[in-house]
Amino acid sequence: MIKKLFIFSGLLFFVSLFAQKTHTVEKGDTLFGISRKYNISVEDLLRLNPESKDGNIKIGEVLRLDGKGSSKQLGYIILKPKETIYGISKQYRISETDLKALNPDLNNQMKAGSRIILPLENIKKYGDGELLEEVTSPKLQANIPISSNTYTTTGVSSDDFVTYTVQSGDTTFGIVNKFGIALDELIQLNPALSSGLKPGITLKIRKADPAYVKKSGDELNVAIMLPFGYDSNDSKYRNVSLDFLSGAKLAIERNAKKGQKLNVKIIDAGNEATFKNSLTQINKDNTDLIIGPFFKSSVLEVLEYVKTSKIPIVAPFANSEDLYGFSNLIIMETNDQVYADRIMDEVKAVYSDQRIYIVADSDKSKANYIRSGLMKTLKTPQIIIVNSANEIQADTNMMTGQKAPVIAVLANNNDGFGEAFANKMIALSQEVQGIKAFSMYYVPAFEKNIDELSATSLVYLMDRKINTDGRFENEILAEYKDKYCKTPSKYAVIGFDVVNDMLMRENSKGEIFKQISKPQTQLATKFEFSRIQRNGAYVNTGYRIVRLLR
Repeated sequence: MIKKLFIFSGLLFFVSLFAQKTHTVEKGDTLFGISRKYNISVEDLLRLNPESKDGNIKIGEVLRLDGKGSSKQLGYIILKPKETIYGISKQYRISETDLKALNPDLNNQMKAGSRIILPLENIKKYGDGELLEEVTSPKLQANIPISSNTYTTTGVSSDDFVTYTVQSGDTTFGIVNKFGIALDELIQLNPALSSGLKPGITLKIRKADPAYVKKSGDELNVAIMLPFGYDSNDSKYRNVSLDFLSGAKLAIERNAKKGQKLNVKIIDAGNEATFKNSLTQINKDNTDLIIGPFFKSSVLEVLEYVKTSKIPIVAPFANSEDLYGFSNLIIMETNDQVYADRIMDEVKAVYSDQRIYIVADSDKSKANYIRSGLMKTLKTPQIIIVNSANEIQADTNMMTGQKAPVIAVLANNNDGFGEAFANKMIALSQEVQGIKAFSMYYVPAFEKNIDELSATSLVYLMDRKINTDGRFENEILAEYKDKYCKTPSKYAVIGFDVVNDMLMRENSKGEIFKQISKPQTQLATKFEFSRIQRNGAYVNTGYRIVRLLR
């Protein structure tokens, strides 16, 4: 079936992007007006100008912007079944903030057949080979911005909204926090805010998804569910669980010493077959945070068990699209697509007509994803997917007959394949200069051969890496060794990082999501959460980049 891409023509459907890198505030300027002038979200504008975080700007103040002056045409795609905001933003290389700015009612339009507005350039580059068809007089939809201060909201039930009359002393950010909504969404639903927040005006506010509300007291009741398997006589994950717990205990003790009131219950989650038995140990009326379980099937069961109370749940390892629709779920693992997208960006930055090899795993899904992305953005690339590093060969210059460098990408998360990849890259770098190597994953062989691999300018990604020169990192390592008389294992590090990060985001009211958007780096892991959709899960998109320089 041939898919069609529709292009809006005419001046109405052109959008001006940033015309300059700074803006000097003039009389009558508002954050909203400035954001629309340069097509930057209010949230991004405030991120770039933290001194204006209270929403107040002064005449003569210079605000930082981001981007270069240009003009872009818009088009739209037809939403396919099971597509998500997260998936669209990743495929078409557009931030969720910008995607929602172009589609203000996107969350209400998330059904197959809906039209999603995107920059035309992104659709052409990253689309799935759609046939272009020009539309000169498209019907306006509810998710298309008509002008800089008018938005349609048709097709949405009035039951989805509440109204609020602005009081003297109110601030925009106070209202945002009060109702738990995004600032951009508040502005889009209330164009009058472009003239400033004034007492007496009535605001339209979308009802927030019901959130967890702490029952009483300022002591945080935390349940940690680990598959020890004592009750089920299954020791398969016992050592992993014990290591995870050792790191978790260190994090708990550190936060308790800082004054946080904690009541932590450790629950044996058994195995996937016996998991339901462990759910009875969770008091749904007096639990503020659940960390674990490990497995996706068990995570789904605990989500179902606490669905009426919306207790925040942390999944340390499970990450799949069927988890993305739960608003009270925090997913700690960064998924492979994030890594693949970054590797593609790295390859594009150094590409100059070299042949590209991609070492695949058994199902080749990641390798095919990278190949597809590069084919759309590079000019006539030669990309070969191989089953092992031994198939990678230096190219030959057709004019001179001499060997020419290639680009090699490892898309296989197996240490054996990684070691073979490292050895092959070292051998090729000794044959010809200019070999470029990239890996979606870390393998131990990379650290063992740093000097040799530096000749390939190897770039690899890691979900976790300890900065041994860092003061905080050395403090934690010393505390762990003092407590357990050994250095922490991989799962001890994960246990510390997950639990410490979550406890640092909590307040005495159990409002963990108030600080969920703040990037934090723990002992080895960077946590940078992004919400998949308006009422969806929070997923970690953080990672560490390692570059071996000559």
